[in-house]
Amino acid sequence: MIIRYAHEGRTAVGVRDGDTVRPIADDLAELTRLSLTELRERAESPTGPAVAVDQLTVLPPVDGRTEVWAAGVTYKISQTARMAESETSATVYEQVYDADRPEIFFKSVAWRVIGDGGELRVRADSEIDVPEPELALLINSAKEIIGYGVCNDVSSRTIEGENPLYLPQAKVYNGSCGLGPGVTPVWQVADPYALELGMVIIRDGETIWQGNTETSQLHRKLDDLVDWLFRDLEFPDGVWLSTGTSLVPELPFTLADGDQVKITIPGVGELSNPVRRG
Repeated sequence: MIIRYAHEGRTAVGVRDGDTVRPIADDLAELTRLSLTELRERAESPTGPAVAVDQLTVLPPVDGRTEVWAAGVTYKISQTARMAESETSATVYEQVYDADRPEIFFKSVAWRVIGDGGELRVRADSEIDVPEPELALLINSAKEIIGYGVCNDVSSRTIEGENPLYLPQAKVYNGSCGLGPGVTPVWQVADPYALELGMVIIRDGETIWQGNTETSQLHRKLDDLVDWLFRDLEFPDGVWLSTGTSLVPELPFTLADGDQVKITIPGVGELSNPVRRG
């Protein structure tokens, strides 16, 4: 796994092997300007000195001008859930699920992203808020998928359900984007459509919600989502694209202050975060 970290007053990016990390770049954005072939060569032949993991702080795997975007309604259950929560525009979600053009929206700039262990937030002006566990793609500036991560696309169901035009407010605010724990290189994942994905929500020491799914249920192809994202858009420092969720807690479930959300994608990573309201 490639991780971004802080050590002795500076940040770096390195390859983690067990309990040590060996640096390969000063920042992750630098790696997104490499081709996939160049990235693999650098990642498989690190030359920097090894650093013990317990001596560093792992940071969110995004920096520089790298942005985070997300796709919506890419699983059948997401379509059904969005239609159920919408007060006036349920057919919008039905239409986009089957349309040629996918729903793709901006999620976060690099400095707003919350990494593994960091505090996620739900909006103070919303009543029903949920985590959305998703497989995320790291794409380089040449439009190649170079790695995978775990994303929590936290969302206000109250705000989006009131009107689809409120989507930016439902999705983009302080603490709304969890991403981590690092980058699992694409060559280490045999089949991205054969991944398991699980989420557990813990409240007061007890599991109050859990679910599991598989990326085989994804309605769209990953390359197709990437192609649509890059139409008339450039990403000189690469981009993360979260690919949508198929685990949606049933209404009227909502996250509460102090909840802990753990998302696991075996072979990719685990993202765990506490939740704060407001």
